[in-house]
Amino acid sequence: MELVSIDHFLLEQQRKYKAATGEFSELLSDITFAAKVVAAEVRKAGLVNILGEAGLENVSGDTVQKLDMYAHDVFVKILGAGGRFAAFTSEESDEVLLSPNKGGKYIVHIDPLDGSSNIDVNVSVGTIFSIHKRKKTNGKPTIKETLQKGRDQVCAGYVLYGSSVMLVYTTGRGVHGFTFDPEKGEFLLSHENIKLPEKQKYYSINESYSGMWSEEVVKIVELQKKSGRSLRWIGSLVADFHRNLLKGGLLMYPLNSKTPEGKYRLMFEANPLAMIMKEAGGVTSFGSGSILDIKPREIHQRVPFFCGSKADIQLIERLMRREQK
Repeated sequence: MELVSIDHFLLEQQRKYKAATGEFSELLSDITFAAKVVAAEVRKAGLVNILGEAGLENVSGDTVQKLDMYAHDVFVKILGAGGRFAAFTSEESDEVLLSPNKGGKYIVHIDPLDGSSNIDVNVSVGTIFSIHKRKKTNGKPTIKETLQKGRDQVCAGYVLYGSSVMLVYTTGRGVHGFTFDPEKGEFLLSHENIKLPEKQKYYSINESYSGMWSEEVVKIVELQKKSGRSLRWIGSLVADFHRNLLKGGLLMYPLNSKTPEGKYRLMFEANPLAMIMKEAGGVTSFGSGSILDIKPREIHQRVPFFCGSKADIQLIERLMRREQK
């Protein structure tokens, strides 16, 4: 079996674009290197003093875990040192960080360590990233310039830190997965051109909030049960999304009275996962339209989230439209 590293794969993809300068491939290489560093710390988190809460809340109101802060700092330092981005935003910060070097073409949005509250019970966690290209060619980027629609992403991906470490990404030409080989120290191509299975085996939702759902969401869940699908819910977004992407399933986090604007962050979670799902043949919706078409109002905006096959999302949107009438 031919072993293809992610750097080799990126180089081959770069050759397909005559105008490519290599800057984008180098930015992705920086992200993969940062992921390796974070993965090493996740693996030994129980052995060092980086588990638990840091005694802070991030701008979204969530309790910040020590490992969240570590992962945030790793991505800032490694991507900043490379200087290949123009602006960088993180779920753990309310600031837009500008590159110390001039001329960067890309805007990077990162959730450094999604699901980190689960790490002390050894549940899989992940990094989610999104890349947009600058609309302007000169001057410093502004906050407004970072608020682009998901449909304008040039790349989206995630890293899953589980029983193995896996990086999945798309640039709009298929979804590709790479599994980290610790002996070689490389991400190797393991899942080329991932497609959402035709048969959807699972549905994923936090049923503890069922008493807070609308009648239409209750009906949607009842239909899943009647169809014979099995409930799967880890509560770690990357892990739930990854399983459903590979095995087939509907992932839902609708509005409820506890999260009236939605749970997942548009820029850091919903948009990148929506791009991946689209390239894999699925659809992601906020209930009455594509996640990818939402015009962001602010960096830490939240949205309701439905992600699965085209048939599932079409049914959900029909039912949700009735709710809105």
